Amino acid sequence: MPRTIDAILFDFGQTLVDSADGFLAAEKEAQARLMQDLEIARRDEFLEDYRRMRQEFQRRSDYSRRSLWQAVYERQGRRPDCNVLEEWEIAYWKRVKDWTRPFPETFRVLEQLENRYRLGLVTNTQGQKAAEKHRLAELPELERFFRVILVAGESGVPAKPHSEPFIQCLAQLGVAAHRAVFVGDDWHNDVCGARDAGLQPVWLKHHAVRRDWPDEKTTVPVMTSLEALLELETWLD
Repeated sequence: MPRTIDAILFDFGQTLVDSADGFLAAEKEAQARLMQDLEIARRDEFLEDYRRMRQEFQRRSDYSRRSLWQAVYERQGRRPDCNVLEEWEIAYWKRVKDWTRPFPETFRVLEQLENRYRLGLVTNTQGQKAAEKHRLAELPELERFFRVILVAGESGVPAKPHSEPFIQCLAQLGVAAHRAVFVGDDWHNDVCGARDAGLQPVWLKHHAVRRDWPDEKTTVPVMTSLEALLELETWLD
């Protein structure tokens, strides 16, 4: 029996927009600042340890760069200037924002989908203080497609992969989980999170993104362009 889909929910970064080069540039700048201020002599050893710490923060769904950098200083036996870390964090996200661009097909696909489905967006917080807006606010022309936009990790809502943000978005859309699809690029936060919340996950490995994708054997549908969503119910069946 054909599957009926009423809603499509999306992640933001690396799903609707490409921020890969922005993150790369922001990370390089942050690492250079840290090494200079900490007077790091053994660069390779420091970067290996830094990347392990960053991965651990991500596994805990803690996306605050300031908290990460504070932990880096503490690992080196130093107390950081919190005001300086805040300035660095603002500069970090500005770099990412400046280099964030919608994928070429994003608007064209959303324009067709909004007439057929209820569209929602569930993205994780950037981990900044409440006064700083998520970078999606820089794209009002993108926001207009979504009936519900939920920034998980803020306002008491846990970050993905917790089921709560998916469930809250669906409730606001008035759609049951089994009649919704979630499209995202992150295996842990998006694919596993959506699946555990009862949605049908779709893993987007966009062909324009330079990335080492996790080597996961899965029956979850995989696509390399948002255009595949235009035939969603056909290939889900």
